Amino acid sequence: MIGDLFRHNKYMAVVWLLLRLYLGITWLTLGIGKMTGGFNAEGFLSNAVANPVMREGSAVYPNYVAFLENFALPNADVINFIIPLGEVLVGLGLIVGVLTSFAAFFAIMMNMSFLMAGTVSTNPWMIALTFFLLVAGANAGRLGGDRWVLPYIKKKLGLTYQAGVSR
Repeated sequence: MIGDLFRHNKYMAVVWLLLRLYLGITWLTLGIGKMTGGFNAEGFLSNAVANPVMREGSAVYPNYVAFLENFALPNADVINFIIPLGEVLVGLGLIVGVLTSFAAFFAIMMNMSFLMAGTVSTNPWMIALTFFLLVAGANAGRLGGDRWVLPYIKKKLGLTYQAGVSR
């Protein structure tokens, strides 16, 4: 019942639009700020490796710390490019409502990465809000570009499209 409400109701599509715009503007602003403000993740990454999230004397995310130490830090120049670009693309995807579920998924992935590195900040509430967009599925982009893009993609892939937009 609630899944049907979230995924098919045209009035909920307005709620998802407002949520998309809020989150999208937030991501876009953060990404542009990093692109224009001389963003450098190396200090953040070094700190996350030197001071991992701990519980009872041991690292909570040892594999993530190993990833940061052995991949992210040696490739900090790539990370300095990918993070702002990812934030801008997620922001644009959410604002325009194109590939909304993908944008929401990658938003949650970035937020989780920041959390595992020890930065609480706004990440938990952004994950919580973005989760609703994932649950809403195609209805989250119904009042956006997904209205045209998803049927086109499904047609090109030879899949049938059931938007559930009759309600």
